[in-house]
Amino acid sequence: MSQQIEDVGWMRAALGLAQRGLGRVWPNPAVGCILVRDGRVVGRGHTADGGRPHAETIALAQAGEAARGATAYVTLEPCAHTGKTPPCTEALIAAGVARVVIAIEDPDPRVNGRGAALLREAGIEVSIGCLAGEAVTLNRGFLSRITSGRPMVTLKLAASLDGRIATATGESRWITGPRARSEVHLMRAQSDAVLVGAGTVRSDNPRLDVRELGIERADPIRVAVTGGLNLSRNSYLAESAREVPLWLCHHAEAETSRIEAWAERGAELIVVPFQPDGQLNLSAMLQKLGDRGLTRILCEGGGRLSAALLHAGLVDEIVLFSAGMALGDEGVASVGPMEIDTLQLAPRFRLTSVRQVGPDVRSDWRRR
Repeated sequence: MSQQIEDVGWMRAALGLAQRGLGRVWPNPAVGCILVRDGRVVGRGHTADGGRPHAETIALAQAGEAARGATAYVTLEPCAHTGKTPPCTEALIAAGVARVVIAIEDPDPRVNGRGAALLREAGIEVSIGCLAGEAVTLNRGFLSRITSGRPMVTLKLAASLDGRIATATGESRWITGPRARSEVHLMRAQSDAVLVGAGTVRSDNPRLDVRELGIERADPIRVAVTGGLNLSRNSYLAESAREVPLWLCHHAEAETSRIEAWAERGAELIVVPFQPDGQLNLSAMLQKLGDRGLTRILCEGGGRLSAALLHAGLVDEIVLFSAGMALGDEGVASVGPMEIDTLQLAPRFRLTSVRQVGPDVRSDWRRR
């Protein structure tokens, strides 16, 4: 087996490990590490819940003395700075690994090539770029937060063939089937937060939690956009705010009594500035969420919030579940008005995958 083919196989396994951390390790990246010596795995690890220990630390502890002379496959450049834990580059050097294969460099200014440089200075062979595209896709939320200051936003839509999410009377359960809904729960589990608008909270009284998957402690942060904090304090979100974090994004002119009432409920209140048109500045909101460490946000509507995010160019990918039914023009549109009068102004996405999910079809789209 050639070295390149062997590297691809082990790196793909490391990426599989890294994926286990999605939604559980923010603000850190989800990283996987596999240590291989004489063709067999001597240590493996992925970033632990909460972001520590790092993947390399776990793999090295598992390997012990067997790490000496081994090859380390790491999905992101090992850290080179001292934070709450010593840098992983030092740990790899001290363990005596002979070679480190890295999928992509870490754009964090505290690393950004320094990790690889330190390894080379210690006499360790370093190779960068193995399965780089897959590694970028896996950690695009972390990369977005580091390079643009905001988390990646995935817009989830579950609609009829004609793009409706409810009948004219508001009936929406269930447009898509149970398999599609299970996939949505998995998407939630792999997201740091779920984002909804005030209209969705009022009309659907959603839980926004993770059910049916058997995954412990998988509930994401629940984030609601509600300018004036005009939400029922008897909703599921309010009643569970102390058990599962609830963040409310509102404007500075919200009534003091509402602010105090939601704070007593246990919600975290985030003040978001206005835009010139009087609406909340969603770009500034995402920057504030990024400042709090979020890297991956799943937006589950409704139509007005979806339209606003799309219009502002803040949607990075769309996951669309299409059901084999038609609800007609009087149904509720999946995306609200966007005031687009020419095709040139329409936000465009490219199809990355499509497959059948039970009776429905899932299509994934990425912003061009």
